[in-house]
Amino acid sequence: MRSTDDGLPGLTATPIGRLRVVAFVEGCSYLLLLGVAMPLKYWAGFPLAVRIVGALHGGLFILFCMALAGAMVGTRWSWWRAGGVFLSALIPFGTFVVDGSLRREDESRRLAASERDSSWTA
Repeated sequence: MRSTDDGLPGLTATPIGRLRVVAFVEGCSYLLLLGVAMPLKYWAGFPLAVRIVGALHGGLFILFCMALAGAMVGTRWSWWRAGGVFLSALIPFGTFVVDGSLRREDESRRLAASERDSSWTA
């Protein structure tokens, strides 16, 4: 099956695609918080790093929750499906693990939509 990801503009055309982009950035900020800012605070005595990165990560996490709500409504996900994606954001590297299933679901939904659209024109 051919990939339907046409770069960032194509990726953000669907609710799942937007969620994937936000989840990636939020996941990176989480790793930055845990892997860089926290050690700087506790080992180097530099608590400002946690304040800055923590605030950035907090804002991105709120954006992630908003994107998740949009994907849940836009795709009619169950509470269980949305809850699983939410829990992935609480685990380091979790959003990167879930991204594969989100990508496959987004591609299958795009393919189904393009087949529906082509049946109307035929």
